[in-house]
Amino acid sequence: MTTADSIRPVLGRALEPTSLVLDDVTVTPAGRRRVVKVLVDRDVDDSGTTSDATPPLTLDEVADATRVVSDALDATDVMGEQPYTLEVSSPGVGRPLTTPRHFRRNVGRLVTVRGADGEVTGRVVSATATEVTVEVPSSRSTPARRTTLPYAGVERAVVEVEFARPDESKES
Repeated sequence: MTTADSIRPVLGRALEPTSLVLDDVTVTPAGRRRVVKVLVDRDVDDSGTTSDATPPLTLDEVADATRVVSDALDATDVMGEQPYTLEVSSPGVGRPLTTPRHFRRNVGRLVTVRGADGEVTGRVVSATATEVTVEVPSSRSTPARRTTLPYAGVERAVVEVEFARPDESKES
């Protein structure tokens, strides 16, 4: 069992009382130290259909999560005697979407999804436990459409970087 595998249950239990969940843990050697990178995310409802955007984590929430994670690691001997540097953050836009929770978390965002039938880029309209619905904008050769993709058919999916989201440009 790797160190990261040993840490996951400890941190998962520590984060239960908060509104956050453990997304990922990596432990990387860095000279005489180790770097422990912990990704936390807002807990989203796993039942039914999610069609509302989830707000991003605030800096205060990440700071609170850092304290919880640090205290949990200090309270156990899971890290051993070797010193480590702790980094706690939320998943960035470059992180692949690999679970239904990731798609639920990104309702309203522009994504590119590659599956057996090709690749589509569109805005996530809704997500369930088994599938995601993406609104694909019109192009010169095709009208706008909504397409529903089962997660089982998704080979790769990522959030696209947008400098001005459509809902933000209307307020300007």
